[in-house]
Amino acid sequence: MKILVCISNVPDTTAKISFTPDNKAFNTAGVQFVINPYDEYALTRAIELKEAQGGTVTVINVGEADTEANIRKALAIGADNAIRVNAKPTDAFFVAQQIAHYAQEGAYDLILMGKESVDYNGFQVHGMVAEILGISAITPAVKLDVNGNTATLEREIEGGKEVISVVLPLVASCQQPMSEPRIPNMRGIMTARTKPLKVVEPVGAEAKTIFESYSLPEKKTGVKLIDPANAEELIRLLRNEAKVI
Repeated sequence: MKILVCISNVPDTTAKISFTPDNKAFNTAGVQFVINPYDEYALTRAIELKEAQGGTVTVINVGEADTEANIRKALAIGADNAIRVNAKPTDAFFVAQQIAHYAQEGAYDLILMGKESVDYNGFQVHGMVAEILGISAITPAVKLDVNGNTATLEREIEGGKEVISVVLPLVASCQQPMSEPRIPNMRGIMTARTKPLKVVEPVGAEAKTIFESYSLPEKKTGVKLIDPANAEELIRLLRNEAKVI
């Protein structure tokens, strides 16, 4: 079984977010970047499937050279090889195009990724990849098993869970508790240095999205405490100040 895992390079969730003086871009100065946490669930599950059933795990990242440290980390965790598309991930459609192109070229049985990246929270790439390839997409999944050419996935839905069986090939996005992310051991770190990391140039059209500006959310103000017996005052504040009713 050939598995392709898509990983994003995102700011550490503890990083302090700021923008450039013109508010046109994210300020990366002093920010540590990590593998997108949701993608780690996908990567770990892919490695577990490989260990149980055989096959290969390839990671793909759309990013510039500064992403290679985290690609190597994915190799240290257990991926067999990696592809880096040498381009800035400008928008979801552009990223999906790159992934779909190399997924089709490599004839992968299973394409896994996190349900979204923790920086933009777009929840778009998996559906776009599946549409471009013309294959099924199940999103987001909390469990995944493969038996022969059939994948069985579990999703959380309102009021319960849904179990779906799909014939491969398949795109699936993952979230917790899909797996328990692994920490690279010393042997993995050493072998990752010699595992293949192929750098390729982007294909397809340019991005379709233009970001005009960025801004931080407004600072939170103090709370107002209302006496439980004073329902009229609560309604007045919700209607006139909060404007939610």
